[in-house]
Amino acid sequence: MQGGDIVKEALVKCATGLSASETVEEFTVENGELVLVRKKITRREIPPDIKAVKLILGENGEITDEELEAEKNKLTALLKEAKFD
Repeated sequence: MQGGDIVKEALVKCATGLSASETVEEFTVENGELVLVRKKITRREIPPDIKAVKLILGENGEITDEELEAEKNKLTALLKEAKFD
């Protein structure tokens, strides 16, 4: 994948919203070996970004700010319904 494609894909993810997770693991040394003590996985939903949508459509996009806001609200509601545990 080329650099421009990576940026475009990231921009689309911002425009449509995405899920992000982070894993933190804590280890201790027992008998000379690392042992996992605690593992915490944090997941969060990132809502759609109107600025990213405007950038994709161009400054003279065919969609109004009100339509963008409505689409953002719709996508945010869908993300809330589809939360992953």
